[in-house]
Amino acid sequence: MNGQRRQALVIGAGPAGLMAAWALAHAGCAVTVAEAKPTVARKFLMAGKSGLNLTKDEPDAAFAAAFHGSCAGLVRDAVAGFGPNEVADWARGLGQPVFTGSSGRVFPEAMKASPLLRAWLGGLGDVDIRTRWRWIGFEGDAFAFDTPDGREARRPDLTILALGGASWPRLGSDATWVPWLAERGVEITPFAPANAGLAVDWSTHMAKHFGAPVKVARLTAGDTTLRGEFVISARGLEGSAIYAVSRAVREGAPLTLDLCPDWSEDEVRARLSRHRGKNTVTAHLRKTLNLDPARIALLMEFARPLPADLAPVLKALPIAHAGLRPIAEAISSAGGVAAPALDGYRLRAIPGVYACGEMLDWEAPTGGYLLTACFATARAAAQQALTQP
Repeated sequence: MNGQRRQALVIGAGPAGLMAAWALAHAGCAVTVAEAKPTVARKFLMAGKSGLNLTKDEPDAAFAAAFHGSCAGLVRDAVAGFGPNEVADWARGLGQPVFTGSSGRVFPEAMKASPLLRAWLGGLGDVDIRTRWRWIGFEGDAFAFDTPDGREARRPDLTILALGGASWPRLGSDATWVPWLAERGVEITPFAPANAGLAVDWSTHMAKHFGAPVKVARLTAGDTTLRGEFVISARGLEGSAIYAVSRAVREGAPLTLDLCPDWSEDEVRARLSRHRGKNTVTAHLRKTLNLDPARIALLMEFARPLPADLAPVLKALPIAHAGLRPIAEAISSAGGVAAPALDGYRLRAIPGVYACGEMLDWEAPTGGYLLTACFATARAAAQQALTQP
């Protein structure tokens, strides 16, 4: 380069794009970030409204096991170099102390995303962020953009794509980039919802339970079993425990609920065998098993007519549903650039172009895994790009 700074283009200004820009700028590149929306990191800010879960403090093996998809190995390698400890240190370095909750989830003390984002942007230095720059495909070997000043074409020395997946399209992750890469021979795994709610066509008697939390239950779908909480909504079942089983449900596994996770089937049967007297079935369930109205409602919805022996149903209530909610409502997405299309993070079909973040074919549950992987793959992609001519 004869002493000149390498010209780097980052397309997408979500957490992956900003982390890639950070790494490139701190290595001395002249960095331009192109963002289609009027402001940066919209999904990041939305995710942080109820508390920004940056990462999760847990053993390395457990953290690595959370990732699935053809690019899962790539993600695991990335988080091995920039995992929960490094993410926490990075936030502290920006003047944003963090704390670990009882579940192991790590949050900024400020809880919201905006203070961290402001500090992050302030640390980018002379990175040129161009908002309302929408990538519209290729012009030969150049990247074409619609901008407020008209059409622009860029031919940088290196490009990192951080275009997101297909969830929450109103915030920028709309997957419009898929045909442009596919036309160049990049293999794309079709997108599907991940960390999504479950659609249920409720009977009318369930309306009074909409919004009710279910705090005592164990969910099982395929090889995924966990105790967790969720909410009965007008559209179905939502919440962290439902999101955690969404991959297995999407792949066709039936979902069952253990409504009495603290007792064995025999213990449940023994409690139910107590003299009922004049109590209704509902009152008997409440008194003998401490079932709240929400769990009783689920039992009545999915197990009618009630069998004579309720214990097996209470321990494994089959949930009839209409599949996951649409991808536009999902927290994240599965699918994206497939592993065979990549040499590390470099697109085999397009010289000088790298991909990172949620546009790669991997998925993980909520709980800090998603952001950490976006940070880590962006950093790794930038490091690879910097080592290649």
